[in-house]
Amino acid sequence: MTRSTEHGARSGIGASCSVLLALFMFTACRNGTTVTATQAPLDSADQVLVGMTHFVTETGIQRARVQADTAYFFSPTQRAELRTVHVTFYDLNGAATSTLTAREGTHHWRTGDMEARGNVVVVRNRDGGTMRTEAMKYSQARNEVSSDSAFVFDAPDRHVEGDGFTSDPEFRNITAKSPHGTGGQFILPNE
Repeated sequence: MTRSTEHGARSGIGASCSVLLALFMFTACRNGTTVTATQAPLDSADQVLVGMTHFVTETGIQRARVQADTAYFFSPTQRAELRTVHVTFYDLNGAATSTLTAREGTHHWRTGDMEARGNVVVVRNRDGGTMRTEAMKYSQARNEVSSDSAFVFDAPDRHVEGDGFTSDPEFRNITAKSPHGTGGQFILPNE
């Protein structure tokens, strides 16, 4: 091969490799996970707190104590993403009524609403009644907890399972979706 032919062959191979690399990258990006606008990477948090404790109050009365191993605060959306969550709920007299634990959660600090996800367990203080589900929401304005996920509730006087529920934080009045169980009373939803 002459020098100019050798240079031309190398240029052709280089161009072919560039085209193949670009095609590979295009295909890889097209088949990869698309990041949506609703996903907020934790490394974009405005603040990160390790060992966080937050007290939620209503008219000067403590309604909940939120604890997390790590909290990622996002100021524009006024929410915190929490990891390894522990929440204690209090009644209107300030007495602890139940405790929630979960793998992760979200706290909307403007409204006081919370969401718990991943192995959610709530234990009622007065008798050890226990609610287990994969996801649960708490509305501070309505002072109620709810879930659209399957749940199991065990108390000394009853066992209830269903496909979702709405209840007061003490689980005195549970309205269940597709309930089945033994003992006690539970309220069927109006449909």
